[in-house]
Amino acid sequence: MRLVTRRQLVGTGLTDGAGFRYAEAARPTEAPMVRREIVDTFRAQVEGCRKAGSELTARLMERCVSELESEGALARLLEDWQGQPLLDALPQRVVGAVQGLALEGRAPELARFYPSMGGTPRWPDTADAFARVIERHAAEIRPRLDTQVQTNEVRRCAALLGGFLAAARAGGLPLRLLEIGSSAGLNLFWDRYRYELGPHRWGDPSAPLGLDAEWRGGPPDLDAPVEVASRRGCDLYPLDVRDPAQLRRIESFLWADQPDRHRLLRAAAAGLPPEGAPLERIGACEFAARELASPARGVATVFFHSHMWWYLPADDRKELAQRLASAGAAATADAPLFWLRMEAPGIHYCELRLQSWPGGEERLLARAHHHGRWIEWLEPANGE
Repeated sequence: MRLVTRRQLVGTGLTDGAGFRYAEAARPTEAPMVRREIVDTFRAQVEGCRKAGSELTARLMERCVSELESEGALARLLEDWQGQPLLDALPQRVVGAVQGLALEGRAPELARFYPSMGGTPRWPDTADAFARVIERHAAEIRPRLDTQVQTNEVRRCAALLGGFLAAARAGGLPLRLLEIGSSAGLNLFWDRYRYELGPHRWGDPSAPLGLDAEWRGGPPDLDAPVEVASRRGCDLYPLDVRDPAQLRRIESFLWADQPDRHRLLRAAAAGLPPEGAPLERIGACEFAARELASPARGVATVFFHSHMWWYLPADDRKELAQRLASAGAAATADAPLFWLRMEAPGIHYCELRLQSWPGGEERLLARAHHHGRWIEWLEPANGE
């Protein structure tokens, strides 16, 4: 069945170009109407999830497309949803809402197919169970679609590490960490993890949380002396993962056939200090305006973020870039500023970039998998 918008249907009496004719006001009352943009966004996620290594999620996205096009329970659920399906990550919100019910023990018929909960996928049974959960729990799923996706991928620290080490070497001072879009703030504690980056090692061998990644290229500056003087983050919706319900919320967005991501999240949450992560509920621009208002003497300020830039409105991105440039112009040798970001220039990988002041030099340090599974280091060893 071809899906069209209500505006296309109501009052036209015209065909849609493929021979379908609609009577005024009749068709919209008979079946749920879902915007074509929503269907296309789900369809695009099929190959995206598959390329990112989640066959289970790719197949669930295929089932979502089928449900939308056949005017099933998902179509009824999304009939009046008015957000931006791509920028708001609607497909991930749907899959996360359903997995959240399974994590709460309220969808055992689906949990038995999810490896993250000890299950084994079986097709088409997994997709059928997924669709039944949507149909039976639609009233509970719908409000969950109004909350943003948060994953707090700890393994991204495997890529960010090289940037922090480069800043530590260049600044020659203890680091003052400022993170925007922190989610639960787990990446603020990158220096407390141990790393196995191909043949390279960094961190305390006895650290309870270890992060591994496929490594390509030479090593980063692993011998750079590092001391973290302070750490602070912000998020519009910060989460305290010491609360089991908030931990489940993050876990619900991690793909169910990648149990290692679930394991790392739980381990990082368990390793938080008793007082939790130093987070506040505040927008990125307001946070930057306050924290970058004047140079911080005796520390190297590292303003960083990962996989969140594209969620910001264009005006906010422009304002943040301007604030960083303005703060950079005031930076000195005893109050340097670094802008470290791990963001995606496209759909296939992220770039790790570091800009430093005084001077404003920007360096492309590495390319990396969105979740940090592989890293291609591009800088010469020790920055030579």
